[in-house]
Amino acid sequence: MRIGLVQVAATTDPAANLEIVRTRTAQAASRGAELVVFPEATMCSFARPRADAAEPFDGPWANGVREIAAELAVTIVAGMFTTTDGPRVRNTLLVTGGVEARYDKLHLFDALGYAESRQIEAGTLPVTITLAGHTIGLATCYDVRFPALFTHLAGLGAELIVLPSSWAPGEAKLHQWRTLVTARAMDSTCFVVAVDQSASPIAAEGRTPTGIGHSLVVDPLGTVLLELGHADELAVVDLDLTSVAPIRERLPVLRHAVRLP
Repeated sequence: MRIGLVQVAATTDPAANLEIVRTRTAQAASRGAELVVFPEATMCSFARPRADAAEPFDGPWANGVREIAAELAVTIVAGMFTTTDGPRVRNTLLVTGGVEARYDKLHLFDALGYAESRQIEAGTLPVTITLAGHTIGLATCYDVRFPALFTHLAGLGAELIVLPSSWAPGEAKLHQWRTLVTARAMDSTCFVVAVDQSASPIAAEGRTPTGIGHSLVVDPLGTVLLELGHADELAVVDLDLTSVAPIRERLPVLRHAVRLP
């Protein structure tokens, strides 16, 4: 499967971000990408209150992404904020194109002095999709700190887990990012494609967005196949997802896991 990783810094303007999705998806599609993965909060940066930007899952922003995916005949994964019946919203991954799905972030970042749950309502279910005969799991940012989600997705058949993120900068955060993404690939014996927001400053807003870049592709044995830098970047990788089953036969950690009381 040929996968495009789009490492960008989202603005606080959903319309402008939709144009970024259009441009970058076209570039990835021109290089043969079948699946194009954008970061968490691609619809709107965390610099804006979530409820101000949130739309229904069938609203204009999501439908705009659907039109881009259909026009370019690719599948897109992109982070957005979706409305609920209450004051809080969902941190959602939109999947559209060859398959239609949504994943609402399960683990909320209530840590290191920040409380995502003040504005975000947690999801309730893990999600996998089937694309080109392969099973792909969905996770978002802080989810990477929870191995059980990744092994659960592998138990559902996932050979690849995509991890859109908006990884906040801070002391040792790059080391943690690299370590966690690599560990989750090894825990689940899956490929992991982790796409972060870039650390590029946005001149028009005079700020640095919530991201450090360094998007990663890691194989089921923990080998880092690709690591981007800190700036905006587009990369395309070819992954042989049929290699996962033989690796799991040789290294059956999922079968060997002991269910503890």
